[in-house]
Amino acid sequence: MSQVATPASSCTLSPAPGWDCHVHVFDADVPVAAGHYRPVHRPLPDIEALAQAHGVGHLVLVQPSVYACDNQVLLQALAREPGRHRGVVVVDASVTDAALAQMQHLGVRGVRFNLVSPVGNGADDLAALAPRLSPLGWHVQWYARASDLATILAWHERTGLPCVLDHLAGMQAGLPADDPAWQVLDRLLARGAWVKLSGWYRLGDVEPYAALQDTIRRVAERAAHHAGPGQFPRLVWGSDWPHTSFAPEALPAYDSVWQPVLRALGPDGAQKVRSGGQRLYA
Repeated sequence: MSQVATPASSCTLSPAPGWDCHVHVFDADVPVAAGHYRPVHRPLPDIEALAQAHGVGHLVLVQPSVYACDNQVLLQALAREPGRHRGVVVVDASVTDAALAQMQHLGVRGVRFNLVSPVGNGADDLAALAPRLSPLGWHVQWYARASDLATILAWHERTGLPCVLDHLAGMQAGLPADDPAWQVLDRLLARGAWVKLSGWYRLGDVEPYAALQDTIRRVAERAAHHAGPGQFPRLVWGSDWPHTSFAPEALPAYDSVWQPVLRALGPDGAQKVRSGGQRLYA
């Protein structure tokens, strides 16, 4: 990996305390991997300004699948203001220890595997990567379906790495209460897995996401149970900005993807979720 320059930050305000734990940044001039869409230019300052206006000053930049293992856009964004944001990258077994160390220094705290996209990265390299990720304290973040949770559980039982589940762990709107995925989710939560409350429109619902309210509550109740009395549940929130499922002129309002958490969990519960990033991404 080439050395990442550290440009001066354009931030003039102290970051707000909240965390948005799932955003993507795009540079329209950077080539995309074969078979992927070409994204609209979406630089870090755009989401920083939008999030700050809603009480969110810390972001977790997640490597989008369009760039495969080329993390340069994400790493350059992290380097703008070291220590403010965090990152989750996509790497394969060929990544060098020096590259991992540089990523760690810039704020990377995990690797992502995408089991949903037909051009995503499967978990073939995880066995080789696990012994190198463990000393860094990194987690594995999964974009997966509920039906993939049993496979994910097996990976974490094998590797012992921490687990983060994207987009409500893939629990679709209307998933039956007796679906086996709920039991597997319980086992993952008992092992310390975190769940991102995010990606509502990827889960069979549309704004205002009323069909997912019971599912959000149910996931949150399980997370609270497994965290134990008096402990913060292992939940974080992510906007999924810039909402690549939507046309550029029809993006959801930033607050619209926060409201389902507020409605499902109430102000106190939602505030715990919004601050969860400072624990997961320390």
